[in-house]
Amino acid sequence: MRIASFNVENLFSRARALNLETWSEGKEILTEYSRLNTLLQKPVYTPADKIKILASIAKLGLNKQDESKFVILRQNRGHLLKRPKSGPPEVVANGRGDFIGWLELKKEAVNEVATQMTAKVIQEVNADVLAVIEAEDRIALRNFNDQLLKPVNATYNGIMLIDGNDERGIDVGLLFRAGLTIDSMVSHVDDLVDGNRVFSRDCPEYMLRVDDTTRLLLLVNHLKSKGFGSQADSDAKRNRQAQRVREIYDLRRSQGIEMIAVLGDFNDTPDGDPLRPLLSDGSELKDIFDHPQFQSDGRPGTFGNGTKSNKIDYILLSPALFQRVETGGVFRKGVWGGKNGTLFPHFDEMQRAIHAASDHAAVFVDLTL
Repeated sequence: MRIASFNVENLFSRARALNLETWSEGKEILTEYSRLNTLLQKPVYTPADKIKILASIAKLGLNKQDESKFVILRQNRGHLLKRPKSGPPEVVANGRGDFIGWLELKKEAVNEVATQMTAKVIQEVNADVLAVIEAEDRIALRNFNDQLLKPVNATYNGIMLIDGNDERGIDVGLLFRAGLTIDSMVSHVDDLVDGNRVFSRDCPEYMLRVDDTTRLLLLVNHLKSKGFGSQADSDAKRNRQAQRVREIYDLRRSQGIEMIAVLGDFNDTPDGDPLRPLLSDGSELKDIFDHPQFQSDGRPGTFGNGTKSNKIDYILLSPALFQRVETGGVFRKGVWGGKNGTLFPHFDEMQRAIHAASDHAAVFVDLTL
């Protein structure tokens, strides 16, 4: 059985701020979006809060209307802002209860060639079970399966995605072949620590029935990115998420479940402190990269050019699964590798970014079950 993890970076539509040539171009928008959303949740807006709200409104291009290039301000009932014909906007709401509305990222279609490239990668990886990272929703996964994978004889019979906490439409899901079934699913979308939701997306548990006597538990993850917010805050949140995943894993092991895989985009390197609960601190989980049968291509990373600092995608295995490994590897075709990338050598850097399947490589492991 082949298990793989692949960050597809959306299939059909993607937040415009995430769909730019480089991450840095959208970082300011995403940071301001997050900052304003946090401010708007306050029960009372102090004068200082209102100044910050107006600063974010200006940076997001919302001074004159509720829609800009990257975001939409929804004001369904009541009003956050008043926009005089002459003069700057004013915050007229005095707290979250004064209006019903929210801030929303605008989306645009993913390049058609990029979507086809994603299908080609999935076809060639040919996994029996594929953890899909950054998919819009289950309907998008189903349509992608029917419209792009079926014509190339790469159809999956099982399609599952539980809507997560991320408003940008970048959730985690699962595709699996005929003969496999889901016995049970557990979502951790509402797990709390200190009153705050732990997971940026979710950490769904999928118990797969392989045959009458064999079960395989998958914990699919997409941990907090380094993309926006302070490094200290991002690291702390990623560490809380890794700790919670470890707690879930330890619980299932204590219940007698032996074959467990924790996989996905962890957004940090193996030596990063945030991942210590999973990769050290007494953890029995083992990275497929560390197995003697892992087929290395000389590049330790999974993102971009595959450098050591870009090792952020993982398949971690319980001891029972680690003993059953036949081989493993990284599938790099279709990856946009930046200015030094090899994808579409006749294209310029911007064209390569637009047409690439993803800037993540797929990671896979072959198991004897």
